[in-house]
Amino acid sequence: MNITRIWKVYFSPTGNTDRAVTYLAEALSEKLKCPIEKYDFTLPMSRETVPSFSAGDLVVFGTPVYAGKMPNKLLSFVQNSFKGNEAAAIPLVTFGNRSFDNGLAELTQVLDDDGFRIVSAAAVASQHAFSDSLAAGRPDKEDLKLLSELAVKTVQRIESESAFSLLSIPGDAEAAYYRPLGLDGQPAVFLKAKPKTDTTKCTDCGICAQNCPMGSINPAKTSEVTGICIKCHACVNKCPEDAKYFDDPAFLSHKAMLEKNFQRRAETLIIV
Repeated sequence: MNITRIWKVYFSPTGNTDRAVTYLAEALSEKLKCPIEKYDFTLPMSRETVPSFSAGDLVVFGTPVYAGKMPNKLLSFVQNSFKGNEAAAIPLVTFGNRSFDNGLAELTQVLDDDGFRIVSAAAVASQHAFSDSLAAGRPDKEDLKLLSELAVKTVQRIESESAFSLLSIPGDAEAAYYRPLGLDGQPAVFLKAKPKTDTTKCTDCGICAQNCPMGSINPAKTSEVTGICIKCHACVNKCPEDAKYFDDPAFLSHKAMLEKNFQRRAETLIIV
């Protein structure tokens, strides 16, 4: 297989998926001596035009895991907009220290259906978007070391012409989403929860609206969330004044449950 170009392709509201994908793409580029192209489809405008791929491309394709699978509001876009055209691909998911559940299996299946050829895969533990204490600072040095190892082994597979031999990906691509639980162990339902704004802190800078992956924050009045909220926390994490927050009781109970029960170090998984 003759790889002539590396692509880093990702959805990354809070930056962790971008970091993992970029690190792996750069390691591959160094070893294969290929240029890197980028397609970041995090924001709505970026999803208007999707690049085309070819058999000489190696695509590192990353998304976070939400409720154990790919972000459901992006699923149709990824299923229907990308054409692999026999390009090689490395599905990569990031997850917030609980579990990646069936997210990697689903992304792998979607990319396969889109015409990509899967050469390796990864599930990378990353700081949870909801919490400062869950997997804080990850992906860290140990996670990045595993991604370096993945790059080496992926290149070895490509050079040995065994790149497209069958991989065993854990999980079930068709499984249901994980049901969030509260501190009481009962299902926590917060689908309609939206971020609130502390108007004593907000300066109307518009950063939250600019970074909303759903385009759901009114740029003229940033305290208004007029569309779907996927709880990605881009607005919360990127607000320079710490003015965005969630106060939904079910959401806060789920967050507290995660912080109570999932402080152990979850392991990054590479598959090659």
